[in-house]
Amino acid sequence: MNHPNPAIVSKAAARRLPRLALILLCVAYVIPGFIGRDSWKSEDMAALGFAWELLQDNANWWAPSLMGLPPDNPALLPYWLGAWSIKLTQPWVHTEFAVRIPFGLLLSLTLVSTWYAVYYLGRSPKAQPVAFAFGGEALPTDYARAMADGGLLAVIACMGLAQLSHEATPALAQLGFSALFFFGASALPYSRILPLLAIGLGLLGMTLSGAPAIAGLWAIGAALIHVLDRFEIREDETRLGTKTLESGLVVLIALVCALVAQQLDLWNWKLQLPKANWVEWSGFGQLLIWFTWPTWPLALWTLWRWRHQLFSRHISRHLTLPLWLCLVAVAATLLTGSSDRTLLLALPAMSALAAFALPTLKRQVAALIDWFTLLFFTGCAVIIWVIWIAMQTGIPSQPAANVARLAPGFETSFSVLALAIALCATTVWGWLVHWRVGRHRAAIWKSLVLPAGGAALCWLLLMTLWMPLLNYAQGYKLLVNRALAQLTPVGCVEVVGLGQGQIAALKFYADLQMQPMQNEPTCPWLIAELGPDGNAPSTFSVNDWNLVSPIHHPTDRNQSLLLFKQK
Repeated sequence: MNHPNPAIVSKAAARRLPRLALILLCVAYVIPGFIGRDSWKSEDMAALGFAWELLQDNANWWAPSLMGLPPDNPALLPYWLGAWSIKLTQPWVHTEFAVRIPFGLLLSLTLVSTWYAVYYLGRSPKAQPVAFAFGGEALPTDYARAMADGGLLAVIACMGLAQLSHEATPALAQLGFSALFFFGASALPYSRILPLLAIGLGLLGMTLSGAPAIAGLWAIGAALIHVLDRFEIREDETRLGTKTLESGLVVLIALVCALVAQQLDLWNWKLQLPKANWVEWSGFGQLLIWFTWPTWPLALWTLWRWRHQLFSRHISRHLTLPLWLCLVAVAATLLTGSSDRTLLLALPAMSALAAFALPTLKRQVAALIDWFTLLFFTGCAVIIWVIWIAMQTGIPSQPAANVARLAPGFETSFSVLALAIALCATTVWGWLVHWRVGRHRAAIWKSLVLPAGGAALCWLLLMTLWMPLLNYAQGYKLLVNRALAQLTPVGCVEVVGLGQGQIAALKFYADLQMQPMQNEPTCPWLIAELGPDGNAPSTFSVNDWNLVSPIHHPTDRNQSLLLFKQK
């Protein structure tokens, strides 16, 4: 029995989202978080430290280190990009902003690549909507554009994307190059040179960014899908041979990247099978739910509504390719204990699956999504505004008291520019809600306009109204200043037990001469990590040192330090 295609889309429903509105939404999402922000704890600060160290005279570019310590996860390219950007823009651009420039471009690459990946998947013959008896169905190109708009809106709406996609870390580099690979694998049936180039750069970038295993698995699966995909109803031997050659080139590229990873010692196998207890699995389930929201329910709906195509004799590329990429990323998250930074790689592919749910949603479900999104993001925006007003005026008193309790010592500041941007963003949100309920009701991407707009709104408000508070709570500047106030005179400093973010902050902000703790004291000062019991680590003898004072982080006791002076 032949089951009908679940996508029923008219010409009116396949209208594309206005380009200017889409571009402005992307700009409003990408730029905040890269400008006017300190480096936050701890991976963001550590990445800046590794890039900064590469610019020193004795740096080894093939083995980045921070005070002799290698990165927690092997990677090269992200630190190279940060160092090159600092070197090219000095002294005109502040270092903390300069290191983020290539990562802002990588986030932009992620959004552009996701759009084109969904566009080419939407052009697949098996993804096309049902042809109407008397015409009027969506044209293939129009349908693919509308689906691509929906996929881009879906990835912006993902709750887990916001902070991690604005940090200058290897995770964002992996995301950018993985999206580039996704585009190349999706476009391969339509062209050869550009998709293979995108696949090659994507796989090499993922490898040099610390994800060679995921890159290899993705490449093998994509090559197999490309061979088995019946792009045409009747493929001649020439076309089949061409596809086999293209798939072979993809595998060859993957093998070359594997050799590169082997030569540069970038393999990092840390398989950790999850424990068979409720806490472990519950935590993983909660991460999946909130990090990939709202794409995961739409992706599951896609798999259900398109199940007959998914399990048919012939592979449906628009389903199997993103599904394979999602499964590998989710499995890697579960089996490596790498948490959300690996799950980040699943978002473009999961957003593509979510986009193919849009032509199958019933009106009641679409309305439910709209109302939930409207209430959720409006409520979040109101909370952000109320707390900001409380910080500025002390009214309402309870939010102001909560800020004083959670961030003791924080002194608020006022920025006219930040207020103006926040007011404009809130006004646009109100206009967007009015526009959504009053026009373009037939567009298939309509159900993702409010989720994407709401995510961009809340991120923009946080990065304007709350930026001073977030820098105070998440940054290291105050901690370093407190340490410098005690280090008189400033001299050589030994350290023990410090995290890479703390080491990077002390080296970057204070320019201290730091070295690991020796058996015999060689420096007049020693900085140690404050243990959970409030004491110094047991790895050194306190008989050689006098405790000067603890140095507390204003909001995070786990980042606090102990300062010792040699007896």
